[in-house]
Parts: sequence; C-alpha cells; structure tokens
Amino acid sequence: MSLLGPYVLAALLVGIGVYGALSRRNAVLMLIGVELILGGALVLLVSTAAAGQDQWSGGTVLSLFVITIAAAEVAVALAVILGVFRFRGEIDLFGRGR
Repeated sequence: MSLLGPYVLAALLVGIGVYGALSRRNAVLMLIGVELILGGALVLLVSTAAAGQDQWSGGTVLSLFVITIAAAEVAVALAVILGVFRFRGEIDLFGRGR
C-alpha cells in the first residue's frame, strides 16, 4: 500500500492548520487551526496503522484516544473563550485590554 497520498493529505492539513493558528487573532479560528493540526496527525496515524500487518493495530486504538482528547480540548477551550467573551466583550486574543 502506497502511503504517499495520506502523507500528502496529512502534510496539507498540518500546514493549513499551522497557518490558521498562527495568522489569526480570533480565538475560535485559532482553535479551528489546532483541530486541523490534530486532524492531520490522525490521518497520518491511521494510514500508517492501516499499512501494518497486525490485526489490532495500536495506531487505530491510539487514534480513538486522540479523538476523545480533542473533543475534551474543544469543550474546555470553547468554555474559556466564552468566559473571555463575557469578560472583555471580544474574543480577539491579542487585542487591547480594558
């Protein structure tokens, strides 16, 4: 099985995610960039695990843990963003403080 396609897809997702996380000032858009980075890592992990010969690959099981942790991360980050929005009235992370 050729892994070139999934590797290119993972690299594109990570590249777009890094660009989105570093170039945006909005906290929600930065969070979306971080999730794209995690998505690229998951594509790489699952495709590499699928290329293995084992019946139960550790990569597939590990990807389920990563998805669970990413969901918890999004929930906590959105709660923090909501708290910042209620306190400051904006979600611009690098804006002027009041």
